[in-house]
Amino acid sequence: MPKVGMQPIRRSQLIAATLEAVDQVGMGDASIAYIARIAGVSNGIISHYFRDKNGLLDATMRHLMKALNNAVHERRAKLPEDQTREHLRAIIEGNFDDSQVNGPAMKTWLAFWATSMHQPALRRLQRINDLRLYSNLCGQFRQVLPQEQARSAARGLAALIDGLWLRGALSGEGFDTQQAIAIAYEYLDLQLAKAT
Repeated sequence: MPKVGMQPIRRSQLIAATLEAVDQVGMGDASIAYIARIAGVSNGIISHYFRDKNGLLDATMRHLMKALNNAVHERRAKLPEDQTREHLRAIIEGNFDDSQVNGPAMKTWLAFWATSMHQPALRRLQRINDLRLYSNLCGQFRQVLPQEQARSAARGLAALIDGLWLRGALSGEGFDTQQAIAIAYEYLDLQLAKAT
């Protein structure tokens, strides 16, 4: 019988091992046995907690999405509600938080995006993530721009954030967070200039 309170500890351990495995060998070669070996547990433990590899990937992506949400929320929580530019900057910065641009996270996001095209449960998670970013951006732009302009600016900034992130992930070099943020800020300033 498992020890009381072990489930969250074990789940965190297995998610961390998944991130490490994907970083080392990629999603295709990150087998249940490989992940279990990194975590120092039996294959059966993964099946017990996550059913299969897709269940483990789902949990790992929920972990990364929660870290993303927290990174944005922590930055925005410090701001007065009426500072639209600062809230939008906080959203940009949160999307380029270290929890999202470190090697294991980036490789896992890339694997998730590829897999989500073929797995409905993962596709649903991807859709939630996309809609959350768009909704947060649009809500802020809507405070200073007419509805259609706000929607267009939100779509553009979301695409720019994703594009900068993707280019950084595929560059094979360290992610230049400051450069990505500066480019996104420049786009943001161009959009907000339309409000005056």
